[in-house]
Amino acid sequence: MAVWDDLVGQEQVVEQLTAAARAARATVAAGRGGGSAAPGGNASLMTHAWLFTGPPGAGQITAARAFAAALQCASPDLDLGGTPGCGFCEGCHTVMAGSHADVKFVRSDGLSIGVGDMRDLVLRAASYPTGGRWSVILLDAAHRLTEAAANALLKGVEEPSPRTVWLLCAPSVQDTLPTIRSRCRQLVLRTPSPEAVADLLVRRDGVEPALAELAARAGQGDIERSRRLAVDEQARSRRLEVLRIPLEVADLGGCLAAAQRLVDTAKTDAEALAETRDAKETDDLKAAYGAAEGLGGKAPRGLAGAVKELEKRQKSRATRTRRETLGVALLDLLGFYRDVLALQLGSTAALANQDQRSALDRVAAAGPPEGTLRRIEAVLACRQALDRNVDPLLAVEAMTVALRAG
Repeated sequence: MAVWDDLVGQEQVVEQLTAAARAARATVAAGRGGGSAAPGGNASLMTHAWLFTGPPGAGQITAARAFAAALQCASPDLDLGGTPGCGFCEGCHTVMAGSHADVKFVRSDGLSIGVGDMRDLVLRAASYPTGGRWSVILLDAAHRLTEAAANALLKGVEEPSPRTVWLLCAPSVQDTLPTIRSRCRQLVLRTPSPEAVADLLVRRDGVEPALAELAARAGQGDIERSRRLAVDEQARSRRLEVLRIPLEVADLGGCLAAAQRLVDTAKTDAEALAETRDAKETDDLKAAYGAAEGLGGKAPRGLAGAVKELEKRQKSRATRTRRETLGVALLDLLGFYRDVLALQLGSTAALANQDQRSALDRVAAAGPPEGTLRRIEAVLACRQALDRNVDPLLAVEAMTVALRAG
């Protein structure tokens, strides 16, 4: 399977990236050092820094990872005009598995990426690849860079190493510094169609077509969200609980109860995810310091500080997980009210929550479109409040009360 197969609905992006990978291969073959030029009139196809943006779940990380694999692809078919990114050679396989020595995948577990981590990356970017053709640094969530970290990254992309490629992912172009995005080739991914997502779920994950179609529409173009809805019954149950909220805010007590349940569910999900992962990370860290061997009950030197730093990262990751879970719930609510608005305005567009048609009809008949718009604004205001570190329960309670007011 080619590395591009999971990138659905992005034909233009795939075409541009495969052309760039061919140009990069020609650059190396010709002995040219720079990542921004290639022989044969293809100088504009390859560059040293790329910025992948698009709506949630469109596949920015998937595209960046596939491009990294294509840059390291060692398929013999390339000499015969084949497409980079075969998916079978050692280069493609190790990149997709996350074990390629010259591809660094960076994803912050916390709410931000600090300057110390970024300086380490810039230092790594100054070195030549050890075995592959290019040294690739894939930075997920580039919008989470602190100001100091962004300035450190700017130095890396301003003065690139000849054989280093930066791949940055962010929700939108505006989420990165103008000085950084001006030095990157920008690729904007679009929301894939429900039909394309459903086809992927059937083909890749073996999901039944009817369930795949329901999950694809409910996922609203987010491929990973759609996959979770298709394969995880608990994810489907949580979605149904969220979609009950518009019917439960008839009085103040219902508003507060719905808010508490939503926040508690996010907290429970974060704790369940952290329970096994945190314990394994702690055990691995102690083993790395030799604590697993005993040492007569005395902790190895430096272990206490390392454990404290790990616990700090784990706490930050738990906070981020809770916010992400709440964010998914709010997206489900937005989709619900968008469907309500479509019904109120007589739109013939396909509904994302067709399986909840009776609830949609009930809410649509209960008030005018203006009230639905105000409810949509309340959900968006809650998302903004969470981004500003407002206490989750207070933010969600304010939202549910506003949903009642309409």
